[in-house]
Amino acid sequence: VLGQHRATQRQAPAPPDDEAALTAAIIGLARQYGRYGYRRITALLQAEGWGCNHKRVERIWRREGLKVPARQPKRGRLWLNDGSCVRLRPERPDHVWAYDFVEDRTRDGRKLRMLNVVDEFTRECLAIRVARKLSSLDVI
Repeated sequence: VLGQHRATQRQAPAPPDDEAALTAAIIGLARQYGRYGYRRITALLQAEGWGCNHKRVERIWRREGLKVPARQPKRGRLWLNDGSCVRLRPERPDHVWAYDFVEDRTRDGRKLRMLNVVDEFTRECLAIRVARKLSSLDVI
């Protein structure tokens, strides 16, 4: 009637009736299981009785801006790999301290050594000992 080709006429897609409820379920599961991606969330939804496939869940997942956070790299261990000396994670102030030596030279070329003691939780420098020579008794 209008002289337009039939392929140019499209009907706007109507969102399914359960789209809002499914979106809320996906967001709830993503909040509960933070390390799960859309494929595993799809399996959980199907186990709960939702009739949805992974393509629909992925479309909602992207629309809502959900992402799986990147894994934190494992911290390097100290000494041997048999677990004899494992790095202790600080849980409160004054729980774990670390020390390090810093060496510098003065203008006339003489050494200047510094022993720094740092609280790993607050990252506050607790003590700095400066001397030309630091013996083991100085460190203790």
